[in-house]
Amino acid sequence: MDIYSKRGYRLFFKIRPIFKSLLRINVEGLENIPQKGGCIIAANHRSHLDPFVLNTISPRPILFMAKKELFEVPVLGWFIRKAGAIPVNRNKRDINALKRSLELIKSGECIGIFPEGTRAKPKEFKKPQNGVGLLVSRSNVPVIPVKIEGTDDIFPVGSKFPKFFKAPISIKIGKPLTFRKTNDYSYISNEVMEIIKSL
Repeated sequence: MDIYSKRGYRLFFKIRPIFKSLLRINVEGLENIPQKGGCIIAANHRSHLDPFVLNTISPRPILFMAKKELFEVPVLGWFIRKAGAIPVNRNKRDINALKRSLELIKSGECIGIFPEGTRAKPKEFKKPQNGVGLLVSRSNVPVIPVKIEGTDDIFPVGSKFPKFFKAPISIKIGKPLTFRKTNDYSYISNEVMEIIKSL
């Protein structure tokens, strides 16, 4: 069984320049995303658009960790399954989601995670959860910090429909980071989040 719909991604990669143009996405540091090999993309989170926007500019598929409730939403649930999303139970420490993410990373996939755990208010950042620190420490692969701005203007928290063309989207991608293995997951999470904020 395919991890994600390869045919779907090939089609998406062909038409994504249209989305990039319509959404007015500006990108800096795209060369910092490795072309191959296991890695972690860690980005701030402001909107439901964020995973879609990052896959619109990425040179390779990014498989995102997503709250399990989204998989129960008609159409959306089917779509994110095809996109290779990993369901996460946010009400507890989800060992299965962690194991699945590590398996995918070891097989050479690129995993996307939002350290804040949920969407922040416009122009704000939430305190990071320990999940990204744990994943980075256990996987021992580079983590690429990414700062997203503008998606909260188009599709903010509480909005039912996106307001396209309202504002441009800015994505800044930092250089890959590496950390020594440690049980201090909070340290890694905070370091990654601070670098994201500084981009």
